[in-house]
This record gives sequence, structure tokens and C-alpha cells, in this order.
Amino acid sequence: MAVTTTIRVAITDRDAAQELAKQTGQTQMEVVHEALEVYRRQLLLASMNQGFAALRRDPAAWEEEMAEREGWDITMGDAAKPD
Repeated sequence: MAVTTTIRVAITDRDAAQELAKQTGQTQMEVVHEALEVYRRQLLLASMNQGFAALRRDPAAWEEEMAEREGWDITMGDAAKPD
């Protein structure tokens, strides 16, 4: 079992966690954990997208990225042809 603690949340958020727990058969702790994990991943992907957008705005850096990807594609060696 995970080590636990108590945090303050708005009553509406507590109620939402209770409702989701009822709907899914999970505990409130599992609902909150899953919601935080989804949010963490969302932030990670947003950060990665910002990084790639910045990379694409720099033509020299983007050309270097494409050259590196091409090098990695060669190493796959599975002779797969794109559709």
C-alpha cells in the first residue's frame, strides 16, 4: 500500500472524485492518482511540442534534426518501405 497524506481540495473536487470513484469502481485515491498522471503526461507532451516548434523555427537546427533522423532510419535495417 502506498504511503498517504492529506491535502486540501475544494468540496466540488472532492465530490467529483467521489462520483468518478463510484462510476469506475476505483478508490478516490486511484481516481486522483490517475488524473494527476494524465495531467503530468499532458504537460510533458505540451513541453515536447513547444521544443519541436522552436526547433522547426530554426532552419539550421531543423536540417540537422532531419539529417540525424535519416541516419537513424538507415540503422533500422528492416528494409521496410513506407506506404
